[in-house]
Amino acid sequence: MSGLRGKTVVVTGAARGIGAALALGLAQQGAQVALVGLEPAELEDAAAACGQHGQCRAWVADVTDHDRMSAVAGQVTGHFGGVDVVVANAGIAIGGTFADSDPAAFSRVIEVNLLGSATTARAFLPGLQASGGYFLQVASLAAITPAPLMAAYCASKAGVEAFAHVLRAEVAHQGVGVGVAYLTWTDTDMVRAADADDALRQLRAALPWPANRTAPLGPAVARIVAGIDRRAAHIYAQRWVRGLAWLPRAALPAAIARRAPREVARLDAVLRATAHHRLRPVGPGGLAAFAGLAGEMAASEVAPEEGQ
Repeated sequence: MSGLRGKTVVVTGAARGIGAALALGLAQQGAQVALVGLEPAELEDAAAACGQHGQCRAWVADVTDHDRMSAVAGQVTGHFGGVDVVVANAGIAIGGTFADSDPAAFSRVIEVNLLGSATTARAFLPGLQASGGYFLQVASLAAITPAPLMAAYCASKAGVEAFAHVLRAEVAHQGVGVGVAYLTWTDTDMVRAADADDALRQLRAALPWPANRTAPLGPAVARIVAGIDRRAAHIYAQRWVRGLAWLPRAALPAAIARRAPREVARLDAVLRATAHHRLRPVGPGGLAAFAGLAGEMAASEVAPEEGQ
């Protein structure tokens, strides 16, 4: 993957999870990496790990803040001399039924995942146009098939998939490539925090194999790095996801519609009794993104398991 050597790559949501691991994987291939995230201490740790392999630097920024992201884009360009690749990875989630969700929390997931990706693209697109670069949107299996109890996340990931496809058509003549990465449940803080919720864990366990399994992080990141190197239009972090992606799009929602209502009904009592616990974000990265909603979320008092 010599094509990445000396290239400047921006990764959002790089403080932990897929973003931090991806930044490290890119640095190991010789890329200069700009890490963007919301958790200063974790972000600096991730940058330090990347820095053992080459030039890396961290920027603290909220991807939904247009002015801040524009400033970061200018600083990254000034520091590294240009931008070759941008990975829009930042994402958060809430669990539970739509009816029981907190409106502000639901909106924040859409804002970070969908509008944050658009803000990232808007800030860095001039740099990518100048370099003939590549923009990678990290989507999810949730963009392909609906997952009950994850309405905001599924809606946002379906949205970013469509956004990336449109952007690809609009910037191709400028020499800019656009890709979409698809991942199933992958071993990150966010997935582990979701599994700490008994109802969410039970519903996921009822999914057919292999969708009910958690995939290891390392191989997923390696496949994404390889896809970035070849400027792929579609990257499947787990091989079997490719097969689902090529099914007729109506098939998967129809299958979920037949099976999921029975499982949701079985868990209805538990979901109702514990609904107040799901007004908060899933995992520590989600907590950072919800900092602006701290006052509204105070009544729900974040539980210890989310610091895992």
